[in-house]
Amino acid sequence: MLKILNVKSKHRTELIDITAEINQIIKESGIKSGVCYLYVPHTTAGITINEGADPSVKRDIITTLNRLIPFEGNYHHTEGNSAAHIKSSIVGVSVTILIEEGRLLMGTWQSIFFCEFDGPRSRKVFLKII
Repeated sequence: MLKILNVKSKHRTELIDITAEINQIIKESGIKSGVCYLYVPHTTAGITINEGADPSVKRDIITTLNRLIPFEGNYHHTEGNSAAHIKSSIVGVSVTILIEEGRLLMGTWQSIFFCEFDGPRSRKVFLKII
């Protein structure tokens, strides 16, 4: 089963919690045990799993990435978004999560975040449930 989740970012760089949307798709699929693959088909975005309970964690991740990989630098890519490409490569564009008893098998504090590094934009996340 393949689903596409549409995500709209509002800022140049942000982490968007998509856990509830993924859980809803899993529930609607009726699958009780399996694997959920999430893939972001963009070169200036990514996906990660991290703490979702404390919003300061998202802010800390964004702040640190922006400090380590500033928007302005001695980049050669002419579009002016090299920092976004680098952040995408570091964070990654896919995650795999187990499904048990019809739910994602995640830690208590974990959430799934779409990582926007070149927004605002309309983006996609591909979901493959096996």
